[in-house]
Amino acid sequence: MLLAQTNLAWMRYPLEDPRMAPMRDEIDRINRVGDDSPGCIWRFETPEGDATAVRVLDDPRILFNLTIWRSVDDLRRYVYRSEHADFFRRRREWFIPPPRPPVAMWWVADDARPSVSEAMARLERLWREGPSPQSFTLSQAWDAEGQPLTRARRPPSED
Repeated sequence: MLLAQTNLAWMRYPLEDPRMAPMRDEIDRINRVGDDSPGCIWRFETPEGDATAVRVLDDPRILFNLTIWRSVDDLRRYVYRSEHADFFRRRREWFIPPPRPPVAMWWVADDARPSVSEAMARLERLWREGPSPQSFTLSQAWDAEGQPLTRARRPPSED
């Protein structure tokens, strides 16, 4: 089993706005950092290679992301310990606080590649029901067997 994760980010300004330039100019590089990170299996892109073109919830301010990882720890390492961490710390410059939990994770078969609609269904389930083994967050995660992960609130160690 592999870990699927989706996240949404509500932009402060349109993507083309000059105030978004620092984020917009780095997004491809940060995505490559993720693609090259240990444990990253796959990242959703449109046929044109542009995931920023996906529109969800009928809101043009939302950026959509969908990836697959070998483990929760691999995803945590990328989010909190790679170059992405610097980018993540600056998120308030470009994004408003999310009106609802922006991240959902779930376990998938090794050959699965979730669709945008499946990812949105997992987020909507999380919003309706809260974290569960079927749709969870980094702070309240489950393993592939449906058991709670006790390290869910800590980034992984460097060892």
